[in-house]
Amino acid sequence: MITVRKLIKRFGPKTILRGLDFSVEPGEFVALLGPNGAGKTTFLRVLASLSTPTLGQVEISGYQLPGQAAAVRRRLGVVLHQPLLYGDLTAEENLKFYGRMYALPDLEARIVETLELVGLATRRRDLVRTFSRGMQQRLSIGRAVIHGPDVILFDEPYTGLDQDASAMLDDVLRKVAAQGKTIVMTSHDLMRIADLASRFDVISRGVIAASATRTNVGPDNLLAFYREAVNGGDRGKEEKTERVKEAGR
Repeated sequence: MITVRKLIKRFGPKTILRGLDFSVEPGEFVALLGPNGAGKTTFLRVLASLSTPTLGQVEISGYQLPGQAAAVRRRLGVVLHQPLLYGDLTAEENLKFYGRMYALPDLEARIVETLELVGLATRRRDLVRTFSRGMQQRLSIGRAVIHGPDVILFDEPYTGLDQDASAMLDDVLRKVAAQGKTIVMTSHDLMRIADLASRFDVISRGVIAASATRTNVGPDNLLAFYREAVNGGDRGKEEKTERVKEAGR
């Protein structure tokens, strides 16, 4: 469903992604983990066609980026830090707006189905500006899935949510995953993502430093796996620096 080869992303003289390789099978739920500045959000923006690769190959659902970005976007759902909703429209009106952008047939039925999925059917006629942060995030997921995308990208969807709202979001994500969608999500909350994702990839210094399935890395040892991946990259850099110093002596 997703194939990335030797992806490089630079901003001026600064290189963020350094030859990153990544692939996802249909129906996988991949958690992208890593420290701040590792390149997680940059990578997700490239996948979302919001940022153009400097070098490398990116293919989603059989279409190449950036050349076939329009076709990729029709097959993507994207949930970012901002919900991208209109506060003075109702939940129903927001979904109708986005559904019309995709020229969806049977739009009214899709709106009802989507509101049921995200648990907002009883609030369909309420203005979004009256919604809590958690409710807005759930509607944002509805916005992202209403057109039936192959792939859904989430960038830290739990940011700003309290425990109750996070638990409700867990339920929505499980329902979306149960539909067989391919999901890629960035997260700092290892314990929460341990119960959701089917695979864990750690980004460190602009590359995938380690990857493991939930079968191999369970909730009890995910933190150790993460630390080893990140610290291993740090040790590798230190060893390389020492070799360069030795060569110069």
